[in-house]
Formats: sequence, C-alpha cells, structure tokens
Amino acid sequence: MSSIEIPMAMSGRAAPGITTFRVELVRILVLSLILLGLAWVYGKNPFILNILAYTFLFAGLSSAWNIIGGFGGQFSLGHGVFFAIGAYLTANLYLHFQISPWLALVPAAALAAVVAAAVSWPTFRLKGPFFAIATMAFNEVAFVLANYFETLTGGPRGLSLPFKAGLANMIFTNRFSYALLMLGFLVACLLVSAAVLRSRFGYYLQAVREDEDAARAAGIRVLQVKLLGMALSAALTGIGGALFAMYLRFVDPPTLLSLPDIGVKFALIALIGGVGTLYGPLAGALLIVPVESYLRAELGGMVPGTNLIVLGAVLILFALFMKRGLIGAGTALWQRLTSARPEGGGGG
Repeated sequence: MSSIEIPMAMSGRAAPGITTFRVELVRILVLSLILLGLAWVYGKNPFILNILAYTFLFAGLSSAWNIIGGFGGQFSLGHGVFFAIGAYLTANLYLHFQISPWLALVPAAALAAVVAAAVSWPTFRLKGPFFAIATMAFNEVAFVLANYFETLTGGPRGLSLPFKAGLANMIFTNRFSYALLMLGFLVACLLVSAAVLRSRFGYYLQAVREDEDAARAAGIRVLQVKLLGMALSAALTGIGGALFAMYLRFVDPPTLLSLPDIGVKFALIALIGGVGTLYGPLAGALLIVPVESYLRAELGGMVPGTNLIVLGAVLILFALFMKRGLIGAGTALWQRLTSARPEGGGGG
C-alpha cells in the first residue's frame, strides 16, 4: 500500500497526482454528456444506435469486472455466470410472475452477489493463473447446468420474452431508448467504481493486488476484502445481464455463457483500455465493440472468420506495443510531452 494513499483516504483530501471523488464525478458527468450527444446525433440510425447500446453495456460490464479484476488483481474469467444469473432470473420473473424488470434488478444483483461470494470463498485460496483457470471451469460448469435445467433456463432452446412495449416492461420500440438505458448503466458502474477507487476499501483492494502477504501483515483482512470486491462486481454484472435479457428478449446458454463473447470479453476490454484504471474499460469498449461490429458487418459475409482474424491481429498489436492499454499509453504520451517543455521559458 502506498504511503501517500492511506492519508488521502482518511483525510478526504487528495495527495499530489491523485484526484478526489468529486473531480471524478465531474469527469463522469462530462463524459456521459458527450456520449449522450453521440447517441443523439445518431438517433435515427438503428445500426449505429445498436452498436452504441452494446458499447455502453459492455463498458459498464467491463467496469464492473475491473473492480475485482483491475483494482483487486483477481483475474476472473467466470463473470459470465453472474451475467447469466441476472439474465435468467429477470426473464423468469417477467415470464412466470409478470414482475417488472425494474424490480427484478434488485434480486438479480443480490443473487449474483451471493453466488459470487459462495463460489469465491474456496477459489480465492488459489492465486494467479490457477484462480483464472478455476473461474473458467466454473463458467463451463454453469454452461452445462444451464443446458440441463430446462425448467429454469429453457435448456438449449432458451427463453423468449414476449414483446410488450412499455417503460414498466423495459421494452421499447426504438433503439435510442435502449442506448439511454445502457448509458445509465454505464454511468452507474463508473460512479460505483470511482467511489470504490477513492475509498478506504478501494485502497485495501489495491494493496491486496500489489502484495497479499504485505497487506495481511498490515492488518488488512485479505479474504474479506476480496469477497466484498467480488460480490460488488458480480452484483453490477447481474444487473447488466438483466438489461441484456430485456434488450434481446431472448436468452440461451451460448448467448450468456460463451467464454469468447462474454466471460473473456469483459476482461479483454479492460486490458485493452487499461486494466486497473477508472476509465480504461470505457476506452476499451469504445474501441473494441464498434471495431468488432464493423468487421463482422463488412468482412463476416465474405470469408467466414475473416473478421475474427483481423480483430485478433489488432489485439496482438495492442498486447505487443501498448501493454498498459489506451489509458496508460495516453498518460505516458502526455507526461512525455509535458516533461519535454523547456523550463522557465525566459532564455531570450
């Protein structure tokens, strides 16, 4: 744990180079207005609005993953399970009990958090790649169970939600409303992430990420901190799953529990944007989701898999030359430019 961070958390005043929550609040407000303006500009283009809705949704989901994966350093590949829990629970409550999806967000978040804590209790004894493999196995087990328990999940055929447009049903006739809904989710995830990052709990998470043994020696309850971080991350992911279910109005195991499209994607977006940073997941989603959608539309019909090859090449280039992600590269460039300025400027 950094010697300058704990005093900041206790006093509420920022140390040099570290922003306060109020500053982040203003930044998030400005960013949300910019993204809202972007959606407004393309308000009559369903294709672009669909891409924007997915971008906002996955930016929020990746921000949720970043709480435990980035701040806490626990590289989970099992977040697709929490995503599926939110989606299946919301779909079942809506189909069988006519409960509004808005109300279903609460049990979806709660159940995802409880399952995350229960599963993470034993798996947090593993570290590094072993923890990642365990969470990946958890995702695969959930995939098999989702196919088996047809009463709850519809099995391989999935569940289809009837189209009953209305705000109470979270079903809209235009994509602009969905883009606003996903933008609201993204803003909520960013606010929660900012609050965590600038709180005592957030510094505990970062201390655990840097050195678990040192954090434990400093008096931090490592397991409790990791469980709380995972539960909070899973709760937000469960809400994202609920929104996803109401957007597609169809859920099945491959859609919700696919590792490349869901579980790995949350982590990948954060890595590309800048893992462990507040705005890295948003930056990664703004790059990856539109590029992926464009390549699928332009190249997917020509030769099958071409879009994935191009996307894979882009990701390899990022892994080779931008290891700190977009935010890290931008910060390094800014520091280089500012440090290159002549000091004083009064030579003449």
